[in-house]
Amino acid sequence: MTILGLFDSIVNSNDVGMGAVHVKPQSRWEQERKEGKNKRMKSIIETAGKVFSRKGFEKTTMQDIADEENIGIATVFRYFPKKDNLIIAVAVNILEGYLSVFQSVASMNGTCLEKVEKLFDHFISDVEPENLEYTQLLEAFESYASTSLGELGNYQDYIEVRKKIVDVLSIIVEEGMQDGSIRSDNSIKDVLAAVINAFGLFSRKLSLFKRIPFLNDDLAPSDQLAIIKKIFMDYIRAR
Repeated sequence: MTILGLFDSIVNSNDVGMGAVHVKPQSRWEQERKEGKNKRMKSIIETAGKVFSRKGFEKTTMQDIADEENIGIATVFRYFPKKDNLIIAVAVNILEGYLSVFQSVASMNGTCLEKVEKLFDHFISDVEPENLEYTQLLEAFESYASTSLGELGNYQDYIEVRKKIVDVLSIIVEEGMQDGSIRSDNSIKDVLAAVINAFGLFSRKLSLFKRIPFLNDDLAPSDQLAIIKKIFMDYIRAR
């Protein structure tokens, strides 16, 4: 169960008549209470992401987040006892967005090669202005986590989502072994994992350049990624 997973419905019934389930008032209240808590938690996480993006992890305080969310700081601490817990929750929320993309691509019709191209296109869209905030935040998080692992008690939540992404990639790889759209002279799984990871990391690094004025006259990040995409696609295409 991820941090943002939906709570299971709790349904208790005394009897079933005419095809209807009669839910006890206590069960209905409990369900509504849990749904309300889940909604509040998601709202705090989304607000925290905006504040972290604007001020950075180190400079942001829990009071900043409470003020932005327009709630008391005690409420924030009730859901997230430490700021690091909230930082992880924000990163998990962003990474779950990537998981959804991988799942969507894996389920679409088409060859393995076509699906990999769709993933590349998604990474290219990460450097567009409307996606830049969370792309940069995820890059900043991974830098932050690399120096704070001893303190990030719930970092495993982030790792679990990464594992799910790998599992979805494995499904795409299996299809590639069957449809013959990608080269098979090397380990398909190793090649695709290396290519997709490299492309994703490079796209997030390029997103940081948006904050450096003197680089504005250089080749646009999306154009750079389009070039890298062509190189990678040519490499993995079946000979």
